[in-house]
Order: sequence, then C-alpha cells, then structure tokens
Amino acid sequence: MKLRSVKALLIAALPVIALSGCDNKGTAKDGLEFKTEYQAVLMDNGQAYFGKLNRSGGEFIQLNDVFYIQNRVDQETKAVSSILVKRGQEWHAPDTMFINRKHVVIIEPVTENSKVTQLIKEAKIKEEK
Repeated sequence: MKLRSVKALLIAALPVIALSGCDNKGTAKDGLEFKTEYQAVLMDNGQAYFGKLNRSGGEFIQLNDVFYIQNRVDQETKAVSSILVKRGQEWHAPDTMFINRKHVVIIEPVTENSKVTQLIKEAKIKEEK
C-alpha cells in the first residue's frame, strides 16, 4: 500500500480511534485519556513515536518516556531490521518531547500485549542493569 493511501486511511480513522480506548492510565493533563500506559503518535512524515501522553491540549502535545523505531541495514547482507530506540540517547539527551499538533496524523493506545510494549519492557530491564 502506498504511503499516501496509508495516510488517507489513518486520517479517515482518526475520529474513531481518538475516541476509542479513552479512560485512564495514560491521561493527558488537559485532553485525551487512554486505558493504556503508552500511546503511539503517528506523524505526517511517517515517523511514529511511542510514549506517555502528558499534555494534549493546545498547539503542542507532550510525550514523556519516548521510544521510536529505527531501521538498520546490514551492509553485508543488505537485510533491513527494525529496532526500538529510547529517545534521550541522542547527543542533546532529551527527556521530554513536544510535538506540533499540526503534524500529528493519529494518536492511539499501545496495548499491554503488543510487540511495542514487550520491547519497551525489555529496554527498561536493560536500562536498570
């Protein structure tokens, strides 16, 4: 499916998804509420961030404890693999992310039994060691 088609589908589904899954664990101080601890924020450039939605009102939304997917190419085999990276390991070591609402396509819950949640739990265990 082409990226343009995926974006159109996500935009069409936004009202339904934004209203589903509402009510508690991930509660933005001034807006959306989710049952899950982590939320996925999909951007208009195709990037996805996974984090704890802290503030959703106004021009910017705030995410804490942020992760993103990074693709890596094995130079020998040319195989592409995706890894989950904790934001904050960059040179400027950000601990919070403020995202311009104009570039958000969709915000949805990350369920407790999802692959993303499993990878976040594994990353936190490694971080503690």
